[in-house]
Amino acid sequence: MENQNYKLDFFTGIILVVGLYIGAGLAQAVGLGISALFSQDIQQTGGFSLFAYVMTMLIPILFFYFLIARNEGKKLCFDFSTKPLRVYLLIFPMMFGMMLIADYTTQLIPTTGPFLGEIYKMYNDEFAKLLSSPILLILMTVILAPILEEILFRGIIMKGMINNNVKPVTAIIVSAFIFGAVHFNPWQFAGAFLLGLVLGLVYYKTKSLLMSILLHAFNNLLSALMMMYSDSETFSELFKLNKEIVLVLGIVIFAIPFYFFAINKNIIYKD
Repeated sequence: MENQNYKLDFFTGIILVVGLYIGAGLAQAVGLGISALFSQDIQQTGGFSLFAYVMTMLIPILFFYFLIARNEGKKLCFDFSTKPLRVYLLIFPMMFGMMLIADYTTQLIPTTGPFLGEIYKMYNDEFAKLLSSPILLILMTVILAPILEEILFRGIIMKGMINNNVKPVTAIIVSAFIFGAVHFNPWQFAGAFLLGLVLGLVYYKTKSLLMSILLHAFNNLLSALMMMYSDSETFSELFKLNKEIVLVLGIVIFAIPFYFFAINKNIIYKD
């Protein structure tokens, strides 16, 4: 069997960044070309947003496979195994608790002003394109994003760092930071960073990428449903609760399963 212990070093990181920008650039070039050909701006459609997203995430994964892993005779292979019921009963409440914490954190970032106001408008405009087609919204946020992003940020970046003798805690934090940064706006950065910590912890503990994919999909599904069927942008608005109360609830809901999942030594993951 081919060696699966691929590592992430500085050069590999550069390859991934280059792949990210090439993917985004190719998507824009295709969008401009088709728009010119048909005299219609397809870049303002949800379909193009979906296409551009897939290109941006998929190209760095392909770059890593063909230029790094395959070139070194290593196999890009991930564990998608299921786990006992008790694991699911811990990780989903833990994720929801962190979602509430992230909800509070993102509300601390202003959405108005000459700089942040413009970024927030662009951020909302992008989601408005997808909201015009609920099918595209669900396809992108609940199916494609969890799969592609978990392969890239947890399966390649985090796992590659650990394989390169980086401490697991450091690898989890760094991969979560990069995960937040590639969302390219401060609101999603804050939320994605916090949620990325949980996703990284769950992947490290269970060794199954399926677990982080399911949690990622769970988060995105709740967000998509809020966008489609509610005027609320936050859980505090949805539940009609003070945002500080939501924060406290989030800490409690997160802390209890976190203790049993990450600290209690009686939990065995290799079932």
